[in-house]
Amino acid sequence: MTIQTLREAARETRLRNRLIHCITNPISMNDCANAVLAVGAQPIMAEHPLEVAAVTRTAAALLVNLGNITDVRLEAMRVSGVEARENGVPCVIDLVGVNCSLLRLQFARKFVGENHPAVIKGNISELKAFAGTPTGAAGVDAAAGDQLTAGNTSEVCDQMARLARRTGAVVLATGEADLVTDGSQAVLLRNGTPMLARITGTGCMAGALVAAYLSGCGAMEAAVLAVSTLGIAGELAAESARGTGTFRAALLDNLGTLRDETFEEHLRWERRGLCP
Repeated sequence: MTIQTLREAARETRLRNRLIHCITNPISMNDCANAVLAVGAQPIMAEHPLEVAAVTRTAAALLVNLGNITDVRLEAMRVSGVEARENGVPCVIDLVGVNCSLLRLQFARKFVGENHPAVIKGNISELKAFAGTPTGAAGVDAAAGDQLTAGNTSEVCDQMARLARRTGAVVLATGEADLVTDGSQAVLLRNGTPMLARITGTGCMAGALVAAYLSGCGAMEAAVLAVSTLGIAGELAAESARGTGTFRAALLDNLGTLRDETFEEHLRWERRGLCP
C-alpha cells in the first residue's frame, strides 16, 4: 500500500459513483449520507426488512451500524448481511456500544460469524469486548485505559491482529490514533483533531466512508483511506471553525473538496509488520 494506491482508490470511488447501502442510526444518518456523497458515492439508507434484501443486492457495499438499535433495524441488518454474503457485496460492521449492551454484543458476534464482513470497526473498548477481553468502558466511548499510547502500541497491534486473523476481516480501531490491520500488517494513522469528538456522529461517518471506499478498493485500503480522509478533513475544518456548528459544516466542505496533493501533504501514517 502506497500513497499512490490510496489516491487511485479515492479517484476510483469518485468515478464509479456506486450505490452504498447504509443501515445506521437516525442520530447520524444525515451526516453519514452526506459523507458518502462528499467522496463521490451514492448513499441509500433503507432499513425496512421487506426491502433491504433487494437494496443490498444492487449495492456496491453495505454498512451495518449498531448505534440506537431497534427490533426492525436488527432484522434489517440480519437480512442484509445474508444478502451481502450470498451476492459478494463487501460489508463493514460498526460495533457501536457492544461493550455496554449484551444484545448488541451477541448480535455482532453472530453477524460476523455468519456473514464474514470485510471490515470490523470500533473503538478499542468495543473491539476488546467483541473479542472477549475485559474493558472498563461504560457507554459508547472508549475507556481511558484502552486508548492507544506510545507505551502499548505493540500490545494493541497484536490484540487487533489476532482478532483480524480469527475473523478473516480487516480490523479498524478508532481513537486519537487509528489502527488498521489485516492480521499480517498494520497501519497507524495519526490524523484528526479533538473537534471531531465534539460533534456527534463522526465515528459513524468513518464507518460510512469505509463502505463508500469499499466500492473502489480492497478492505485494508478502504479502512486506511476512510479514517485518514476524515481526519485530514477535520484538521482543515478546525482551522476555520468558530465553534462546533461551523466545524460540522466545514468538515463536509473539506471532505468534498480534499485534493490529492493536500491529502499527501497532511497524511501521517506508520506501516508496521506483525509477527505471525
